[in-house]
Amino acid sequence: MNEKYYLTTTLPYVNSEPHIGFALEMVHADIHARFQRLFGKEVIFNTGTDEHGLKIQRKAEEAGVPTQAYVDEYAAKFEHLKNALSLTYTNFIRTTNPSHKAAAQEFWRRCMANGDIYKKTYQVKYCVGCELEKTESELVNGRCSTHPHLELELIDEENYFFKFSRYEKPLLEYYHAYKDFVVPKFRFHEIIAFVEHGLQDFSVSRLKSKMSWGVPVPDDQSQVMYVWFDALINYISTLGWPEKTDVFEEFWGTKEQPKAVQFAGKDNLRQQSAMWQAMLMSAGLPNSRHIVIHGFIGSGGQKMSKSLGNVVDPYRLVEKYGTDAVRFWLAYEMSTFEDGDFTIEAFEQTYNAKLASGLGNLVSRVLRMAESVAVTGERGEGKVDFDSEFVSFLEKFEVQKAIQWLWGKYSELDQYIALYEPYKVIKVDVEAGRKHIEFLLQELKSLNTYLSVFLPVTAEKVLSALDSGELNTPLFPRLQVK
Repeated sequence: MNEKYYLTTTLPYVNSEPHIGFALEMVHADIHARFQRLFGKEVIFNTGTDEHGLKIQRKAEEAGVPTQAYVDEYAAKFEHLKNALSLTYTNFIRTTNPSHKAAAQEFWRRCMANGDIYKKTYQVKYCVGCELEKTESELVNGRCSTHPHLELELIDEENYFFKFSRYEKPLLEYYHAYKDFVVPKFRFHEIIAFVEHGLQDFSVSRLKSKMSWGVPVPDDQSQVMYVWFDALINYISTLGWPEKTDVFEEFWGTKEQPKAVQFAGKDNLRQQSAMWQAMLMSAGLPNSRHIVIHGFIGSGGQKMSKSLGNVVDPYRLVEKYGTDAVRFWLAYEMSTFEDGDFTIEAFEQTYNAKLASGLGNLVSRVLRMAESVAVTGERGEGKVDFDSEFVSFLEKFEVQKAIQWLWGKYSELDQYIALYEPYKVIKVDVEAGRKHIEFLLQELKSLNTYLSVFLPVTAEKVLSALDSGELNTPLFPRLQVK
């Protein structure tokens, strides 16, 4: 029986178009899913859309359309990323799905039965942009640092609360038991410090009369679930929880052996690695095994925003440069865990240097040499004994180091050609030249398996070219950069 493996991205909030930041998360998760499948594992790769909350309700009202129609339109835009970015996710969950709503209500009942949900009247400042409550210490000049253009709203009502404060010690104990729970370590240190500082109970519902677009609270029709509480549960509702307990345990894991891997941006650190984990404990369920946190992508040294007009559309990039050029930049040029910066100028320079003049030129040269001495025979896939360094990089979620390792191998083949000059050798000693070329072909075949993890479209083209001995069109046509 194949080993089961589960990983998931966060669910983007469907209040705007897909952007390059979410494409980064999707591509990194897809690289990891493809890597796991190389070892014969059965992978469930989950993504989807987060579709409840006040921000969604207001956006639909502004657009003058029913809220369900609004989220249907935007969910489709995110689902289309699958083809645009050659993604291999298996599950696409929407939080408006009836099965998800039923799972969220069952989860609520379990937390309630455990004594972790209670009702109280409270007053708090709230950022609609984040869909999060804000303390004074989190504000900059009286505003949310992430959404400084939005006025904070004052919530003064009776809601249900989750006893987050009860889970300070259990969370710290779990962090101690799994010292690589949050990747990278500096993010793990951040969340440990946050929990050690003391946890405050958080609201998990809103008055339905003020926000109707949400999952109804069980046994209280006056309230709907807070969007974060409901949305986080998608990670297990997508597995058929609570009905499909066998599937849930096979892929999510058990308390003794947690397995689930979650990819998220740094703005999700608290929600994924503390709030969600406490909720799982409350419901009596296993915790996640890894939370992998990536940084943000800026544009020309500035934060991307609609007001600045510098938001990068991944669809447009793919349309102009191709799927694998975009995947390559997100893996090779973008830091795996730190913030990065995108400009078209830098993107095109990388494209020409690493793809057109790099991999594309290397494959073309080797095939021309092979043709000159009519190297024949079964080409197919080369035998691969996976390099331990490469495996170690991806087991630690180090996408950038793994792809840079691979491009280092391609550079070594370029150096081999420069050193031995097989294109000259074959003119004076065909057999010696043939051996050099056969070596190069075999290396390209072997490396192509690694390449398929990062650039699946290109890997297919390379394999086809190696099988046929022909590369009819350049893998990456060189760009005319101004």
